[in-house]
Amino acid sequence: MISTVEEDQLKKELVGLFGHMNKMRRELAVLQGHDDGNFVTMADTLDAIVENTETASNAILESMESIEEMVSELRRIDNPAVSAICSRISERSNQVFEACSFQDLTGQRITRVVNSLKFIEERVTAMVRMWGKEELAKVVEEVKAESAPAVVDPDKALLHGPQRDSVANSQADVDKLFSQDDIDKLFG
Repeated sequence: MISTVEEDQLKKELVGLFGHMNKMRRELAVLQGHDDGNFVTMADTLDAIVENTETASNAILESMESIEEMVSELRRIDNPAVSAICSRISERSNQVFEACSFQDLTGQRITRVVNSLKFIEERVTAMVRMWGKEELAKVVEEVKAESAPAVVDPDKALLHGPQRDSVANSQADVDKLFSQDDIDKLFG
């Protein structure tokens, strides 16, 4: 059996973990433009990463196939120097094809991460239910009282990383922000 001190520490750790999970949910929900934060949203975000890497990989592979077709045309020229260059290009093309296998590995790894997150969420939720919300609410208040106010970085809200096409600013929107007329108005 664990001591009361150890139980209190465990409760604090659980509250911290539960709070961090909820913070991750909210942050990912905001990035996706949703009001609710949950691991389904996180899974959607990670699925978007897989989709984007797949799209990029497909574009690379299609370009490489096109290059290989052009190399095949060049091989028809009866010139040893051209043939040697074509062989080197083909070798490099094969290396690109092999390197693009990262996309499949990325998808598999992200799926594992999503499954792990869901597993952790289930276990933490079970522990929260075991102790009860009222008991953990007391611990939350204790933790809040012990915590010093965090320093807020105002630039942090600006850092959202790459966005999906459906929510990202267009290049035209970005260009409007940096138009020469607006800059001239500022520095007249």
